[in-house]
Amino acid sequence: MAEGDLAAQTPVPGPAPTKKESLYADHVKIHSRSIKGTFRSLKWAALYVLLGLYYIGPFIRWDRGPGAPDQALLIDMTGRRAYFFMIEIWPQEVYYLTGLLILGAIGLFLVTALFGRVWCGFTCPQTVWTDLFIRVERLVEGDRNARIKLDKAPLSLNKIGRKLLKHGLWLLIAFATGGAWILYFGDAFEILGDFFVGGESPTVYGFTALFTGTTYVLAGWAREQVCIYMCPWPRFQSAMFDEHSMIVTYEEWRGEPRAKYKRGEDFSQRGDCVDCGLCVQVCPTGVDIRKGQQMACIGCALCVDACNSIMDRYKLPRGLITYDSISNQVAREKGEATKLRLIRPRTILYATVLAIVAAVLVVSLSSRSRLEINIQRDRAPLFVTLSDGDIRNGYTYKVLNMERAEKHYTLRTAGIPGATMHVIGVSPEGATQADLSVKPDTVGTFKVYVTVPRGNLQAKSTEMNFVLTDKETGDEHGHETVFIGPAR
Repeated sequence: MAEGDLAAQTPVPGPAPTKKESLYADHVKIHSRSIKGTFRSLKWAALYVLLGLYYIGPFIRWDRGPGAPDQALLIDMTGRRAYFFMIEIWPQEVYYLTGLLILGAIGLFLVTALFGRVWCGFTCPQTVWTDLFIRVERLVEGDRNARIKLDKAPLSLNKIGRKLLKHGLWLLIAFATGGAWILYFGDAFEILGDFFVGGESPTVYGFTALFTGTTYVLAGWAREQVCIYMCPWPRFQSAMFDEHSMIVTYEEWRGEPRAKYKRGEDFSQRGDCVDCGLCVQVCPTGVDIRKGQQMACIGCALCVDACNSIMDRYKLPRGLITYDSISNQVAREKGEATKLRLIRPRTILYATVLAIVAAVLVVSLSSRSRLEINIQRDRAPLFVTLSDGDIRNGYTYKVLNMERAEKHYTLRTAGIPGATMHVIGVSPEGATQADLSVKPDTVGTFKVYVTVPRGNLQAKSTEMNFVLTDKETGDEHGHETVFIGPAR
């Protein structure tokens, strides 16, 4: 091989290949620091109230009369209905649940437009249980610096003992959470009595394990990952904000240029921010609010408490980080007067829709009928021709009695001359009406045969009414159906 050919085949040295940069950032564990202040106290108050209501809720009693469950808050899967104190919801009234969900959504929109992400920061279940888990972690492992030191320390009996104790307490809280949830789906005292002796169904144990596991993982391990990556709310909540919404803000015009404080330094030639990083250390999601609004900020305002404590230390005005609106921040920077604008076009819209939905629900609940009727006409066969030429149709007539007392009714037909009826087990053939009785809080099902002389039918399909009359009140309830006969 010629020397030139060899040179042509020899690779020319080039720059060393660079490592491809990852598109995913490594997870950095957040060790939030404890802080005292107004917003921290509000968060503790919300936690105590909400967890108290959650754990005590299944044990509240409400007298509904003989034979009815006396648990105030109950979703009775066996009886197929839900109870909320004096309100009783049947399966066919699921639209009330839809109304409540709409009410909750619009209410959340209104609160967000007014006060930012107060739901996320104070009342979201993820926030509440995470706060509780972090408090247990602090009690067992210490505050931020102690936890960081413990995590970096080599494995030892002290480290193993503290970790086991922490996770054991987490699991106990998670188990209480999952167990309390199950108590809302049956009599709480009965479930508790049977649960620890193996007397409950696999469904109860399975769902308890499921909710125990999810609480332990989400509040103990996932924490801020749920808020930042799993929850959809941060991705569209900004659509409810405007320049007048109250949010956690940083007064950049006052805080910058920031710098570490030196003893005896005059703040007149620099910003009030001493760059201590305490606002970041107390944040449960690791946000630096000084960088502006971020999706990861849940609006808990713990950074406000942290910054105010530093301002007090250096005898500077509070509110460098504060709960305020963007419009007020701009006005304050210009030296203008600030004001709280709660009444705005979007808040008026949300409040109006909220009031309308609430009014519809209240009126509907207060005026709803305690009687519901369902009629199903037989389709095989559509009709029967009797030996005397008369035409007979069959119907399944259901009466839902939602009251706690037995009801007595009279059933008759209207709309077709000469029609007679036969209710199986209730009335004889050829009767013009039948007396029906329906037990309390049940569905009465009756098989009804209606017979009409062929000459009285003018078409293949004739409209007909079943009229049900309450014997006690005299109220009539008419429901339309059709009577099918042979083509003319």
